[in-house]
Formats: sequence, C-alpha cells, structure tokens
Amino acid sequence: MRLGIDVGGTFTDLVVLQDGQIRTAKVLSTPSPELGVFAALDKIGPVEIDLFCHGMTVATNALLERKGSPTVFLTTAGFRDILAIARQNRPSLYDLTQPKPEPVVPRHYCLEVQERCSVGGVLEPLTEAEIQRVIQIVAEQVERDGIRSIAVGFLFSFLYPEHEQRLGAALRKAFPNLHISLSCEVAPEFREYERFSTTAIDAYLSPALAGYLHRLAQGCEQRGIPQPLIMQSSGGVTSIAQAAAHASVALLSGPAGGVYGGAYLGQLSGYGNLLSFDMGGTSTDVALIQNGIPQVSPAAVVGGLPVQQPQIDLHTVSAGGGSLAQLMPGGGLQVGPESAGSNPGPACYGRGGTAPTVTDANLWLGYLPDGGWLGDAVQLRRDLAEQALRTVADPLGLSVQEVAVGIRTLANGAMVRALRVISVERGLDPADFALLAFGGAGPMHACALAEALGMRTILIPAACGVLSALGMALADLRRDYRRAVLRPLRSLHQVGSTLSDWAVPLVQQAHLDLQNPALQFSLDLRYRGQSFELGIPVQLSDPVECIEQQFHATHQQRYGWQDPAQPVEVIQLRLQAVQALPKVPLVAPDPLLRDLSVEVCPPRGQRWAWFGGAFQKVPVYDRLQMGIGSHVQGPAIVELPEATAVIEAGWRGTVDQVGTLILKRCLVCANE
Repeated sequence: MRLGIDVGGTFTDLVVLQDGQIRTAKVLSTPSPELGVFAALDKIGPVEIDLFCHGMTVATNALLERKGSPTVFLTTAGFRDILAIARQNRPSLYDLTQPKPEPVVPRHYCLEVQERCSVGGVLEPLTEAEIQRVIQIVAEQVERDGIRSIAVGFLFSFLYPEHEQRLGAALRKAFPNLHISLSCEVAPEFREYERFSTTAIDAYLSPALAGYLHRLAQGCEQRGIPQPLIMQSSGGVTSIAQAAAHASVALLSGPAGGVYGGAYLGQLSGYGNLLSFDMGGTSTDVALIQNGIPQVSPAAVVGGLPVQQPQIDLHTVSAGGGSLAQLMPGGGLQVGPESAGSNPGPACYGRGGTAPTVTDANLWLGYLPDGGWLGDAVQLRRDLAEQALRTVADPLGLSVQEVAVGIRTLANGAMVRALRVISVERGLDPADFALLAFGGAGPMHACALAEALGMRTILIPAACGVLSALGMALADLRRDYRRAVLRPLRSLHQVGSTLSDWAVPLVQQAHLDLQNPALQFSLDLRYRGQSFELGIPVQLSDPVECIEQQFHATHQQRYGWQDPAQPVEVIQLRLQAVQALPKVPLVAPDPLLRDLSVEVCPPRGQRWAWFGGAFQKVPVYDRLQMGIGSHVQGPAIVELPEATAVIEAGWRGTVDQVGTLILKRCLVCANE
C-alpha cells in the first residue's frame, strides 16, 4: 500500500494506492502543514502503509513570502555584492524603474573571505588565520542577530572545492546547530551568480523545511507510518535527510508530482507523448512529456531568483480559476495576473469576494452547478457570480453573457500561448501530442485548448483533481549529479579524458546513494561563444561524431539553424540515477450504484450550459457511475469528485482500463 500526500496553498490532497485501486481525500491546508497532513490521514481512517511519498509548498512559500531563516553569505573577497548586482536582465524590458527581486541575504550579511581560485588553480590560499577570523565574525552575527544558516560560495569552487570544504568543515565544528550550505555541494556549476543564488536560497530555506520534516516524521512515527520520502523538483523522490539538508531540491515538488503522475498514467493508457495541463486556482502549469519521460530543465527561476537545480520543465501563466477579470485603463478587459486566492476566493464562493473570476464565468455559463459544493466547505452561488460579472459588464455596455464568454476566451488564450511555448516554440507540432488535463479546473477548458492547437486527443484521469499526490505515490527514488567539464567536445578523444573518465566519480557516488540505479547521462553542449547550452542525452560509449550530429540536429529543431563548421563545447556532464520502487498496477474502479447490465451509463440529469455559441440543455454525467468502456459524446458535462469536464460538440470519450477518460476529436460528429 502506497501513500502520496501533496500539501498545497489551499488544499492538502491524499491518495492511497492498494491493489490497483485509488482512495482519495482532500482537506483544507493549515498554517502548520503537518496538521493538514494528519487531518487527511484521519479522514481516511487507519491504514497499513508500506511506502509514504510527500510533496509540499513549504519551501516555495517561504521563498516567495521571504520567511526563511536569517542567513550569512560568505564569498571571495571583492564579490560580496554579486547577489545584489545579479544579471543585467530587467524584470520588465521597457520599465526602467521596476526594481529587481531582493536577494534572500541582505548586503550587511554578505561577508568577504580572503582567498581566490581561478581556472588555473589557487591564486590566493585560504589560511587557518583567515578561517578563524571568519568564524569570529560569524559568531558575533549569530549572537547579535540570531543567524541560523550559513551559505558559502567561492569563485571557481566547481573546479577547486577545497577552500569551501575546509571552511565548511571548520564552520560545522564551530556551529553544530547552524545549517551550512556549500556551493560545491549544492550547485557545482559555473556561472557564479546563479551558483551563489542557489546556495544562498538553499541555506535560507533549509532550516524551515528541516523543522517541518522533523515534526512530520515524529507524527508519522506516532501513527505507525513510515518516514516519508520527499518529492524533488526533478520528478523523483529522495530521503527525508537529503531534503532536509538541501531544501533547494524540493522547491517545486508539488507541480513536479502532477507531471510525473500524468506521465505514468499516460503510459498506462498507451500515450507517451503528452502536453500536461494543470489548471488550479491561481495559475496554470504546462509541461512537455516525450516518450513517457517528463522533460527536465537544469535550472528554474522562482520568485525572480535563479535556482540551479534540476526541475521538471514547467511553464507557468497567471490563468487559474481564481484569476480576476478587471477593466484596463483603456477600457479593455483583462484576466489575471491577480487572483482572488482562497480567501475571499471567487465571488460565487460567498466569502466576501466581489470581483469576477474565471470560476464565476464558468459557473454563470452553466459548466458548474448552481448550489453545488466544492469539497465540504464552499457552496457555489450563481447569483453572486452574476453580480460580480455585472461590475465589469455595465461599464462596458455589454451583457453578462458577453462578459462571461469574454473572460473564458481570454483565459483560454493565455493557456494556449503557454502550451505553444513548450511545443511550437520548440519546433514541435501539438497535433503529435495528446493533451493531459488535470487540476481542479483543467478538464473544464481542455476541449477549447485542444481545438485551438489542432490536437485530437485529450486524457482526463479519474483522479485528475489530486494528480500531484498520485504522482508522488508512484514516484521512484532519484538523485541528480553533475560535473563541470568546460572543454571542446573533440578533446574527449584524448587519452585520459574520455567521457567515461569524467563520469567515474558521479557513477561511484550514485552507487553509494542508491541500490542498483539505472543511469542516464547527458551533456550540456553549445557552439563556442554561445551564452546558453542544450542538454543532449548520451551513452558513455557514443562516438564524439555521433554526439556532435545529435547536437546539431537538436539545435536545428530548437532554433531553426545549425552550423556544423563551428566547434562544439562541453559545459557540463550530468547523471540522472533512478532506483525503481515496486510498480503499482492501476485499474479502473467499479462504478458505484449502477446496474452493470446496462452498457451505456445514463446521465444523472441535464443542465443549461453554453455550447456552440448558445445556451442549450446538455446531459450531465457522474464520473463515479462510469465503468470501463463507458461512452460519452459531446456536448456534455462529466462531474468528477474533484473536477468537472466540459466536453464540446465533436468530441467522444471512453473510459479505459485504468479509469482515464480518453476524448477523441471526431470530425463526423462535429458536423452532425
């Protein structure tokens, strides 16, 4: 029996897998996240858990809200301002006054250390006297300001880590109760700003995450539940000790769980190439899955700050169910980026919200039921949604219907553009992929997005409203390693400098950390003089010429050109090591309270809703009554436990053997 729990900003989702069947629970998140976890466990009652995988937004929220621990940053003399200077990129290209995001460590906590390395080795040694001087200064900061964490980032420590390691050992001995993050351990990559930023964030967040995980582990022990494995941003789980030591690896663990779960379910349904589409209350996350594997980026930007850790390659836009619709100064209608959040939430929640949101528009258009309940706490009210929509409709001289349709159209446009970023702008045709829709609002917009992109297949999992928790329950153990190379690819021909030689320490560490891991290597490659790299999967035995050809072809697909005459540089060698955990075969649950002798599931009712440019009465189906092979044809509405699917005319759906509703675009029925 496997347990997955995802702590989000509004809800805590739980999934239990047993004998291929799924049990779910959803409760409101709590200020102390572990209390929400235990509340979800109490809701399902006593269970015998073999494996517990967990993801949360603790680190993400602490970074976005700047509620981490007071941190000191130690760096090479002359570079104390690098976190503040950052890069020359501006948050807004044409706004010269908009400030950059503040670093997590203010300047007065950035201290200089007399030492210096370069590409050729040590230029200025780190002396014992200097180490003792630094320890004395830090001790004063700890006593005066309550410093709880220390980050260390020296120049060229990705090549020569000895100075950082010596200082780190001395600091850990002098301050056993403080958290210490070394850049050579957290992000051993070149580009000092990104490396220093990641190390500072890791130190800033780790005490808070470690405290939460310690409380969670204690509560699990009291309940007889195994210690949780923690979902990483890269899509696999790691030990609770590793996550507590380096919070930066779990910064985006929640969204990663959804993509991983979607990839797993897609493969079970026979679809390896997917565009995942996760629409929640505040934003929409989209990701690319090829051959059943979620695409992973070597870095991300969170809260405007770079984090140089492997992450599921997500693209996020401010288009969610709670996105606010408002009038722009010029008189136009705008949706997002502001959100009503969970408090007060959309106007239709009846909790004090007055501005219209995407959810209010969907309710007024009939896709959600007037008087229906979201969970156990919120009852939807169409009259309040109409009042909110009129605050925009009346100044524009439009009807409520026109504004509701306009809000939905604008939200769909933003999400279509996001899906184009991860497909068309990377040289991929969306028609070659299926759209995997999940999140509380995703299935409500899936057909409209698929039609706009020319896609012909949509997958709506049975547990689409708790898919992140499901992905966590299904995840494997994973560790990521990297080593800076910084040399021409052709130089790997040289004796003693083969790809296998560079990989030896990474492979050794992977076998120490995991049991019989599966290994996947990649190289970060670029043309000489370029500023950024492309990740190319490789085998250690691949000839250099084959690697070059693969890089040229990938560059052509991504950017529309290639130059085989240009020398290719290797920047980084990466290793993804995965220890597979026992797989869980999923099967569709039997329909509830239904006569199995009836082949077609009858609708449980009808509702007036907006389809094809007009209101019409359409059938409403209960997903829990639909078993394997059940059919549905649009226009129709299918209500799931945690979401609602809007099936437009021209789409036909069938429930497959794992419970996923697979919609197919049918040109014949579209013309009927």
